[in-house]
Amino acid sequence: MRETITLRSAQAGESGLLSELACRSKAYWGYSREFMEACRKELSESESGLFGPSRYCTVAEFNGTVVGYYALQSLAPDECELEALFVEPRHIGQGIGRALIEHAKSRARRNGARFMVIQADPNAVKFYLAAGGVQVGERESGSIPGRYLPEFEIVLGAEKTA
Repeated sequence: MRETITLRSAQAGESGLLSELACRSKAYWGYSREFMEACRKELSESESGLFGPSRYCTVAEFNGTVVGYYALQSLAPDECELEALFVEPRHIGQGIGRALIEHAKSRARRNGARFMVIQADPNAVKFYLAAGGVQVGERESGSIPGRYLPEFEIVLGAEKTA
């Protein structure tokens, strides 16, 4: 399936579509309705946020349908944060997440970042470890006070040129 995935920049008018995709992707892990409502604001993308300064949002399409996205925010000249990475539940495990994280790492390197930080859902720990992340601590959830989430760092090497 990977060879048919198209990655492109988010477009104006897609904030609602991406927000709902993020909620479906998060709900995949079996969270309660109450938990999901508490997370809804944090999972929402705004139109201005899609195109904010030093923020990049990339969408994955499969056969013309949006099936995932990531958002990357520059924190400092050599550091960025992966603020979001979500895949439609029916496409989880099909290489879309891997394509998105590799694209995000490449984009971050091109923009001069040497480090990428990620506040991860506990269900995504294996994914971020496989992507080269190292757990460096925990950070309190922006949605659920008292809930701490694993924080990862990926050291980014130089961009490879062929």
